[in-house]
Amino acid sequence: MMKGFEDLEIWKLAREICNDVWHCMKTTSLSTDYSLKNQINASSGSIMDNIAEGFERNGNREFIQFLSIAKASCGELRSQLYRCFDRKHITEEELERIQLKKILEGKKIGAFMAYLKKSERKGAKYD
Repeated sequence: MMKGFEDLEIWKLAREICNDVWHCMKTTSLSTDYSLKNQINASSGSIMDNIAEGFERNGNREFIQFLSIAKASCGELRSQLYRCFDRKHITEEELERIQLKKILEGKKIGAFMAYLKKSERKGAKYD
């Protein structure tokens, strides 16, 4: 039985991605690009935060809505990572490492949304 959003594989991966982005912010010249640093910090955090908020809504329809926002934040992060690379804040290896996780995250969120749409259980608030 799932206890909370912390048990969700998609939230765990989102947290890992967020920590990877934080590491880049602290160890590269990204720390001096304040606008991009703030944007990428917000979008990476938005992925995990929207998964958590949607889960806590206790209904599949609302959860799917928040998962959609989290998935969109994956796209935003993808674009921002390219900007980091283009501005020489991160290496190609760093870009690829985070992008692979982020692409996997987007696919997992999409698959989970499809599962919830088909599920007969509509959420804890309907039990």
